[in-house]
Amino acid sequence: MAAVFLVTLYEYSPLFYITVVFVCFLVTSGLVLGWFGLGVPVILRNSEETESSTRVLKKRMRQVKNPFGLEIPHPATASVTKGITLTPDCLEDCILTCYWGCSVQKLHEALQKHVYCFRIKTPQALEDALYSEYLYRQQYFIKKNDKEEKYCQLPEDAQVVDFGPVPRSRYPLIALLTLADEEDREIYDIVSMVAVIHIPDESYRLSCRILYQYLLLAQGQYHDLKQLFMSANSTALSSSDTSPGERSTDRSLLEKAGLAEDEPELHEENSKDCVVCQNGTVNWVLLPCRHACLCDGCIKYFQQCPMCRQFVQESFPLCSKKEQDEDESTRI
Repeated sequence: MAAVFLVTLYEYSPLFYITVVFVCFLVTSGLVLGWFGLGVPVILRNSEETESSTRVLKKRMRQVKNPFGLEIPHPATASVTKGITLTPDCLEDCILTCYWGCSVQKLHEALQKHVYCFRIKTPQALEDALYSEYLYRQQYFIKKNDKEEKYCQLPEDAQVVDFGPVPRSRYPLIALLTLADEEDREIYDIVSMVAVIHIPDESYRLSCRILYQYLLLAQGQYHDLKQLFMSANSTALSSSDTSPGERSTDRSLLEKAGLAEDEPELHEENSKDCVVCQNGTVNWVLLPCRHACLCDGCIKYFQQCPMCRQFVQESFPLCSKKEQDEDESTRI
């Protein structure tokens, strides 16, 4: 029957061409009106269609426990000549090893060796990978949950007052935290943490800060810790203790050194509520902009970040639904 119908249409050629044009018109209309959900502007759809056609990928997260923590309690007093104070906060007995003037190239080669060659689980493993490309080493034993400040300083006979102009071939300070007990290395997925710390000197007076933090996993991967941009009642997450002038100066110096990231200036209220509905608790982080600003109810309606308008490629929750319910029951 279908063959006879097509032959009949072909014999009456005007009707055949009209049918083809009509079918093409229907397909084009379907694409424009979003009947097939192929990236049509959201303004042409209702809320139910928008919810069902959202293409933001949800990252599958694997929760791991990080046994390492490191802070700089007095960044304003730190310098290459005066030294620096570090406060480790570890869940198990650890070893803090500080490498002054570590080679930038050798450090990143060591991180690649952790992936392809051998695991950096001990200070000796890192030293073998660095080939002694550092100026001075200090080591401290850190007891479990001990938050005692550790003072690190270059010896006077080193006669180092700066590490030269940027771009530099050496990092001022590398802090390595490793688990002291071999049995603990079998329990934790994260076996060591490498922190790259900038310390001001005579030629480069940018304030002291942690530039990078790398978590090294037992399976042979390493992750670069990134800061999340979110509102909080605590002022510890913001640099409110520094003036706008100092922050702009630090920003320009970071840009010259090639260390600045695209951190949008946020003008948010001190609240942990969703920036859209102002009711739900913020639980979703948007990537790549790293804004944590949406709740579970609003995440499904947005393909662009409501804070910076950047398109969202992926997103992940800060905590699962089960953890949220347990937290709410605890508060009650």
